[in-house]
Amino acid sequence: MPAVAPDPSRLAVSGAGGRVGRLLRAVWGAGPAWHVRSDGPLAPTIAGRDTLICLAGVTSGDAAALAGNTAAALDALEAARTAGVARVLLMSSSAIYGRAHGPLTEDRPATPANAYGAAKHDMERAAAAWRSANPDGPEVICLRLGNVAGADALLGRLGAAPPRLDIFPDGRGPRRNYIGPVTLARTLAALSAHPGPLPCVLNLGAPGLVDMADLLRAAGRDWEAVPAPETALPEVALDTTRLAEIVPLAPATATPATLIAEWREATA
Repeated sequence: MPAVAPDPSRLAVSGAGGRVGRLLRAVWGAGPAWHVRSDGPLAPTIAGRDTLICLAGVTSGDAAALAGNTAAALDALEAARTAGVARVLLMSSSAIYGRAHGPLTEDRPATPANAYGAAKHDMERAAAAWRSANPDGPEVICLRLGNVAGADALLGRLGAAPPRLDIFPDGRGPRRNYIGPVTLARTLAALSAHPGPLPCVLNLGAPGLVDMADLLRAAGRDWEAVPAPETALPEVALDTTRLAEIVPLAPATATPATLIAEWREATA
């Protein structure tokens, strides 16, 4: 892996006030151009940068609110074209795959099972249409992100009381693709600096699955085990082969110990 950012001054990040944005800021510091909604128009902030990492989006609400994901993406693409930014990394989601069983490759048809996944699918389609209509505009890559340690629904919301965790009949908790904030920063930097064209869609996560119960054990936290309902998904398994061909990640990046260490480093 290269250093955290080969040249952070070449990067710009929109949606920097969200949970993932705050973690990345803790890793990268002042190097990139950081943008939050209250900063006003995006184009002046990102002028002179090579890559825009668009984290801006909406995670909850009704269909009208979630349509903000498409609006934010298109705004980012227009701003990047205006500012002369060559590459835009749009943050999509593994929720696009819905309840499909793994390994989940990027070529699998999208089958979102909730409104958020459907909104991210709409965003991806709108971005593809924009790119087709603007062949001289920036390169556009949609990153289907798994769970980010510290920005997820488990570690990101740990309070004083033990969390409740679904346990399946095999005795395991939910298994998901995770990535730590330090590894995420390094991966985004490597994608930003990649000299050739990138695939239009990439799954983004460390290799392999992580049991959420193992994460809590590594964090030294107790939890309340509850029987998993029939609707719960035992695993969501992103296939990261395509990513690994561009940015190889060591298996150790997916271990609970590493994920917890990176989370703590970014929140110290």
